[in-house]
Amino acid sequence: MLNTLRKIVQEVNSAKDLKTALGIIVLRVKEAMGSQVCSVYLLDPESNRFVLMATEGLNKRSIGKVSMAPNEGLVGLVGTREEPLNLENAADHPRYRYFAETGEERFASFLGTPIIHHRRVVGVLVIQQKERRQFDEGEEAFLVTMSAQLAGVIAHAEATGSIRGLGRQGKGIQEAKFVGVPGSPGAAVGTAVVMLPPADLDVVPDKAGDITAELALFQTALEGVRNDMRTLSAKLATQLRPEERALFDVYLMMLDDASLGSEVTNVIKTGQWAQGALRQVVTEHVNRFELMDDAYLRERASDVKDLGRRLLAYLQQARQQTLVYPDNTILISEELSAAMLGEVPEGKLVGLVSVLGSGNSHVAILARAMGIPTVMGVVDLPYSKVDGINMIVDGYHGEVFTNPSEVLTKQYAGIVEEERQLSLGLDALRELPCVTLDGHRMPLWVNTGLLADVARAQQRGAEGVGLYRTEVAFMINQRFPSEKEQLAIYREQLAAFHPLPVTMRSLDIGGDKSLSYFPIKEDNPFLGWRGIRVTLDHPEIFLVQARAMLKASEGLNNLRILLPMISGTHELEEALHLIHRAWGEVRDEGTDVPMPPVGVMIEIPAAVYQTRELARQVDFLSVGSNDLTQYLLAVDRNNPRVADLYDYLHPAVLQALQNVVTDAHAEGKPVSICGEMAGDPAAAVLLMAMGYDSLSMNATNLPKVKWMLRQIHLSKAKELLAQLNKIDNPQVIHSTLQLALKNLGLSRMINPTSPKKF
Repeated sequence: MLNTLRKIVQEVNSAKDLKTALGIIVLRVKEAMGSQVCSVYLLDPESNRFVLMATEGLNKRSIGKVSMAPNEGLVGLVGTREEPLNLENAADHPRYRYFAETGEERFASFLGTPIIHHRRVVGVLVIQQKERRQFDEGEEAFLVTMSAQLAGVIAHAEATGSIRGLGRQGKGIQEAKFVGVPGSPGAAVGTAVVMLPPADLDVVPDKAGDITAELALFQTALEGVRNDMRTLSAKLATQLRPEERALFDVYLMMLDDASLGSEVTNVIKTGQWAQGALRQVVTEHVNRFELMDDAYLRERASDVKDLGRRLLAYLQQARQQTLVYPDNTILISEELSAAMLGEVPEGKLVGLVSVLGSGNSHVAILARAMGIPTVMGVVDLPYSKVDGINMIVDGYHGEVFTNPSEVLTKQYAGIVEEERQLSLGLDALRELPCVTLDGHRMPLWVNTGLLADVARAQQRGAEGVGLYRTEVAFMINQRFPSEKEQLAIYREQLAAFHPLPVTMRSLDIGGDKSLSYFPIKEDNPFLGWRGIRVTLDHPEIFLVQARAMLKASEGLNNLRILLPMISGTHELEEALHLIHRAWGEVRDEGTDVPMPPVGVMIEIPAAVYQTRELARQVDFLSVGSNDLTQYLLAVDRNNPRVADLYDYLHPAVLQALQNVVTDAHAEGKPVSICGEMAGDPAAAVLLMAMGYDSLSMNATNLPKVKWMLRQIHLSKAKELLAQLNKIDNPQVIHSTLQLALKNLGLSRMINPTSPKKF
């Protein structure tokens, strides 16, 4: 049976659509089990009825016509009970229902199993036979296994909208939700504009060419694309800092005579025509990157592909398609590239969606710098069919909605308008301190990583930087930046915020952040070689960075150093030793800087239980709420199968957060918190009640948090926390918290796109 199952699954997975897949299943299961009938009924989400969608053995004219409610028939019973039903004679059962058009009165025995995906019944798989008999345990187990496989196929069809309007001919892309990875926070409502690749390298044939003519053609193409890159970079000049615009220099370097350009030229000289030579070189580069199986390197492959397509378009003299960009354009492509962003007229781009790619891609980095809501890796999106339709992009949670309902559109339009209103009212709010109604002062800091974040943070009244991600400077380089290069980057950040404090986290790579020139390949990167573990194993990297930070702070003295991924005192002692060594070296060289405050990140459960011991050796603590939640709940929040379980209001997470504050304060040390939780206005109320000394968040969320905390009494927040601490269910905590804030008239700032909708 195992081989049979494997063959069926392979055949189903290669089916072109849901209808074909269902047809394969009923035919193959009927053959494998020697039954006379096999049928699939799917639950239509609109009518809430089980509809016959495929059959072998019943009258095929009844497909799409026969249906039953959950309280009707044996199929409805299987779906309602959520367990198999094995009957020797179906007609004897009180729930048996006869449909003349199916011809099923001839069949006695019945075995039905529910098709369940993520705890939700999506359909029922049935086999029937003429003679009366009980199906044996092996047959029942096979059908249950088949149902489990079928659940994934149906869920995929549901995600892509092809399951909508069962039994009817649905036209175009229906209302549907697609899940990807958050690339840049924010929400957008607009019109989808699909940017197809300028040319297809895969279909270019090999062909001999006149070497001189082909070389001239290629040089023209090179110059054309170089000019395009320079033009696009100039167009983005007003939106990006030089640091981010440097990404276009990477493209120009690739086009250089010493790089991609010269390789193609060499192949043309062997007699190959320019288009074939280009395909050969680009394919070799892309394969080399993709073989390394590293997230960041895969993004380099997409850059090479984008350049190759642009060059091919010139060679084919079929320039980029002429696109019309409406107001509120949501740009979509299979692989968005940095260059594509610059092609949309300024002021029209409100959202980005990429079928491929991750939160580490150059596009995601640029989108965050430009403040454009972005979702990456939406692999199920049938992107070629969505051009011109209405769309919603939720960059907070990595969700895309096609042809959204009026209700959903209004909900998200409200969020977009709220963001706009907040922006308009920022000037008044920016100058006001974050003080509760009963006089408690709560400093609000920002998380940054790009120079473009500076202006945004200052516009929103940030009182310091709680987390400066130094790895961004490493990620957009082709090698480790030198001490001098790092010093310049850090100095600019420290000077921009002076005299406010800037907390610089030492290099935190590994896990979901890797460097193209320093690949880390592991089966379980989140529990692997990352954060402080990497830099302690490479003291030369750590020392150069520490020296650059210290030198950058000369005369400013607003630097704070933060150590990530600390799991115990031994790692902390090693890191402190290296920082003191770097400080001694810098002072010996004549740079007079005081020893800056040093802190540890509490983001590993082990550190929660060693908070007091760690606090004794450092000047401050900072909780990384994203990773701490992920590790406490053993949930990868980027995995859609378990993302629903990731919840920073889980009782265990709240308890751990409270313990950290209590223990840190017992040692007289301040403790801050950074991450998504700190930027959630409702959660910020609880963090303030726990006693956190400062909150650090994305600059976009700072005004919302400030507004919320200025409208509440600290004493009321503590009462609310005490009430929630008695609840053992995270969903009940969410609804109780939202209801309490609503009753206080504070529901305006509760993010309606919250992952927990009640």
